[in-house]
Amino acid sequence: MKVQRFEDLVAWQKARDLTTEIYRATANGAFAKDFGLRDQIRRATVSVMSNIAEGFERGSARDFHKFLIIAKASCAEVRSQLYVAIDVEYLDKTAFQSLLAKAEEVSRVVGGLKASVQSRIDS
Repeated sequence: MKVQRFEDLVAWQKARDLTTEIYRATANGAFAKDFGLRDQIRRATVSVMSNIAEGFERGSARDFHKFLIIAKASCAEVRSQLYVAIDVEYLDKTAFQSLLAKAEEVSRVVGGLKASVQSRIDS
């Protein structure tokens, strides 16, 4: 099945799910009051899904690849910020592990998509 819309991409779907979970996790308690970290982790996770969408819509494999690089980097930013959140006790261990696992999965899927697009460019 050929992907017709960015919404059909598993990478975008998983990034969307991660974004929803990050928004939920940052909506309460001390995390919600730390505007800097809360807003930064939210922006980073939105960046993942937005860059996947924007790159796809550019219509060029080379452009898509560039945007996937940015999306994967934003996912690393989310993971780094999750470590800050657990270190300052904004997240408990269970929430941290769940969110980190989701962020790692998104990173792997985006990385796989990036490799697939790169192979299209190379051929």
